[in-house]
Amino acid sequence: MRNLVVKTYSFGISGIDGYPVEVEASAVSGMPKIDLVGLPDAAVKESKDRVTSAMRNCGLRITQNHITFNLAPADIKKEGPIYDLPITVNLMLLGGHIRNNPNSSAFVGELSLSGELRGVNGVLPMAIKAREMGIRRIFVPYSNGAEAAVVDGIDVYAIKDIIELKDYLNGIIDMEPVRATAGNRNESTDFIPDFSQVMGQNEAKRAMEIAAAGSHNILLIGPPGSGKSMLAKRLPSILPDMTFEEMIETTKIHSISGILHGEGLVRTRPFRSPHHSVTAVGLGGGGTNGIRPGEVSLAHNGVLFLDELPEFSRKTLEVLRQPIEDNQITITRAGQTCTYPCSIMVAAAMNPCPCGYFGDETHQCSCSPQAIRRYLHRISGPLLDRFDIHVEVPPVRFDELRSEESAEPSAEIKKRVDAAREIQRERFKNSKTLSNSRIDAARLREFCRIDKEAEGVLRNAFEKLGMTARAYDRVLKVSRTIADLEQSEVIRAIHVLEAVQYRSLDRKYWSQ
Repeated sequence: MRNLVVKTYSFGISGIDGYPVEVEASAVSGMPKIDLVGLPDAAVKESKDRVTSAMRNCGLRITQNHITFNLAPADIKKEGPIYDLPITVNLMLLGGHIRNNPNSSAFVGELSLSGELRGVNGVLPMAIKAREMGIRRIFVPYSNGAEAAVVDGIDVYAIKDIIELKDYLNGIIDMEPVRATAGNRNESTDFIPDFSQVMGQNEAKRAMEIAAAGSHNILLIGPPGSGKSMLAKRLPSILPDMTFEEMIETTKIHSISGILHGEGLVRTRPFRSPHHSVTAVGLGGGGTNGIRPGEVSLAHNGVLFLDELPEFSRKTLEVLRQPIEDNQITITRAGQTCTYPCSIMVAAAMNPCPCGYFGDETHQCSCSPQAIRRYLHRISGPLLDRFDIHVEVPPVRFDELRSEESAEPSAEIKKRVDAAREIQRERFKNSKTLSNSRIDAARLREFCRIDKEAEGVLRNAFEKLGMTARAYDRVLKVSRTIADLEQSEVIRAIHVLEAVQYRSLDRKYWSQ
């Protein structure tokens, strides 16, 4: 027989972006056999068994020749079961089940042994890459349809099984591309806890408002039951709405991680709260079977909440130091290198001692000074320095809990936060900076202008509190945010005083 070569397009994932993969198949005379080349991993090598069983169970004959599949480019490792569908299409082309080569089409999906398509990870970045390449249509599993449909400029077909795909490509049945709904792009039905449910704690609420307005990292310290976790979980309710670009980037990360569960865009800012037993790999990313995003990247454009901060291992916490500064994390494993974005707000909560009642007027602390010191020093100085705001959360008084006066809702706080962010957008419109917390050290003086009185207050605080250069920068940035909330172009003494107040707890606890 003459040699037959067919080709279809598929995709792989590198970081948070897709890259094209050409799935070529060549059939020659010889013993019936299927070979896969092009640096496939174990899951890809198993595709030939899944695909051949699925085709036979669907009544589709497989050509009895020696068939070689090449996944190009051959120097990049191919991972996962996403190539089942393009391999199947090539076999159906070689077997004559599909009459015409589906040009300008791409295929992504895993097959079950019955021929049904199972959802796969990373479909959104693949669909985006397909559009960039000029591919007119992409075929994905039915459960991934809503995810891929948010990409404009390409027809997305959600397929249930390979018989449906064969009949459509042969013109036997008609199918309509999946369309993105309004809910995929704009509206959110996710429930977010509200600050109106938090009684008392006005000082802590004020600190949370400042943190949200400038995207500052915040550390909450207080005894058990004082409301630290309750406050942190309501932080997303006062953050600015996500832009469409932020939705796309966040959804890409969630798509790669397989946590979209058939949804379209991620429309609310992520709130990730890993348990303190999380490993360094779980927090930062990596893994043995390919590099995957960690919690710092899953929280991209949202909040990473670390409850019971001293209970995390020292090794795990130190993973945070580079991502907090750079807004991205680079992971290298076995010759592979991936960089994931992680522009996050870090909110952390902790007790002041092992029993939780050090400094509490209503409970007796049972910890020795040595035990308190060991507990607090699980948090390294460099990591502590990266929290812009430190706030004490005291126990709530009975009168506050029973008060008939309603607490301010998140919607009202969010209005002030949005107004402050609008000032920042205007201020940083010609730079890559997005919020006050991200002001580059080289432009700190330009963006954080202070009057003479404020400068004297800042000098006095720097000398008396023994601030580091990083702490000085962060106090100035928080002062800038407080001034923005007050609609003040110049940072004044009252703004600096409040910002310095949020850097005093490290002296109260860690200097003991």
